[in-house]
Amino acid sequence: FNVAYLCSPKDFPELTNDTFLRAAHGEEVEHVPVWCMRQAGRYLPEFRESRAGKDFFETCRSPEACCELTLQPLRRFPLDAAIIFSDILVVPQALGMDVQMTPGKGPTFQEPLKEPEDLQRLRAKVDVDAELGYVFRAITLTRHKLEGKVPLIGFSGAPWTLMSYMIEGGGSVTQSKAKRWLYRHPEASHRLLQLLTDVIVEYLLGQVKAGAQALQVFESHAGCLGPVQFKEFALPYLRDIAMRVKGKLKESGLDNVPMIVFAKDGHYALEDLSQSYYEVVGLDWTIDPCLARKRTGGSVSLQGNMDPCALYATKERISEIVKRMVEAFGTRGYIANLGHGLYPDMDPESVGAFVDAVHTHSRQLAKRV
Repeated sequence: FNVAYLCSPKDFPELTNDTFLRAAHGEEVEHVPVWCMRQAGRYLPEFRESRAGKDFFETCRSPEACCELTLQPLRRFPLDAAIIFSDILVVPQALGMDVQMTPGKGPTFQEPLKEPEDLQRLRAKVDVDAELGYVFRAITLTRHKLEGKVPLIGFSGAPWTLMSYMIEGGGSVTQSKAKRWLYRHPEASHRLLQLLTDVIVEYLLGQVKAGAQALQVFESHAGCLGPVQFKEFALPYLRDIAMRVKGKLKESGLDNVPMIVFAKDGHYALEDLSQSYYEVVGLDWTIDPCLARKRTGGSVSLQGNMDPCALYATKERISEIVKRMVEAFGTRGYIANLGHGLYPDMDPESVGAFVDAVHTHSRQLAKRV
C-alpha cells in the first residue's frame, strides 16, 4: 500500500513553507526565499557517496536515486525550495539521441547532428510518458518524501540550448557548429527548435501533473547569441513554451504554477524576457540588480544573482555580499539564488552561510520596509 501511495500524484502532504511560491507571484514575504542551482551536486560529500561508481544517466532514470539526491541539500540547509535531480539532456535522449556522461569531459553525444538531413534520425513524435516517465515518477515520489516542507521545482532545458548540445556533441565555448546552422540552415533550425518546443511543453506539463509546483526553463547558452539571433531563434520558443504550458494547465483544470526563465548571459534581452509570460526572470551575476529592476519595470519577480565564486570568500564576506544583494533587489518579488550553479569544489559550510545570510538580512530588511 505504501509504495503505491508514494507513486500516486495526489494526496500530497500540505505545504508548510510557501515563501518561494509567494515571492514568485510578487506577494509579501517575511523573508526572502533562497535555493541554489545545482544544490544537489558534487560539492556535497553525501552526493559523491551516493553517486560513486554509478552511471550518471542510469541515476537519472532511477526515481529513488533522484529523490534521495534531491532531498540531501534540504537535510543540511534551510532552503526554501527543492529542485528535482535530473539533467536537461534527457530531452535529446527522448528524441532518440545517444548521450553519455564522460568523466572529466561532461556530456558526449555519440552521433551529433551535422546536416539538416540528420533531423530524420530524430523521433518525429515523442511519447513523453514512455520516454520520460522516470522523471515524473521521481517528482511524485519526491513530493511525498518532502512531506510539504518546501515546494518542488521541475525544469527543462530551452530549445536553443538543447539544439546547441545536439549539434556540438557536447560542451563548447563558441557554439560555432550550432550557430553555423542558424546562419546556413535557418529553416532546418526552426524545424528542430519547433520539435524540441513541442516535446518540452509536454514534458513540463507532465512534471506539473506529477507534482512539480514551479518550473524553470534553462537557456544556458543565451550568451552565444546576439540580440538579433536571440529574437529569432530563442525568444519565440521560450514564449511559446510558457503560453502553451499555461494554456494546457488551464484546460486540464490544473493550478497555474509559477514559471522561471533563466537565460544565462542574456542581459541584452531582459526587457523581452520580462514580457514572455514567465512570472520570474533568473539573472546571472553580470547584471546589476537595480538596473534589472528598472529594465523589467517591476512586471516580474527576479531570481539570482550572486557570483558562485563569492562562496570562496570568508563567511563574513559572504554575509556582506548577500546583504548588499538583498538591499539592491528589495524583499518583494525576489528569490535569492546564485548567478549560476554551484561548483564541485565549493565548501558546504559556505553554502550554509549564504542561505543563513539571505534569511537574516532579508528578515531585518522586511521589518524596516
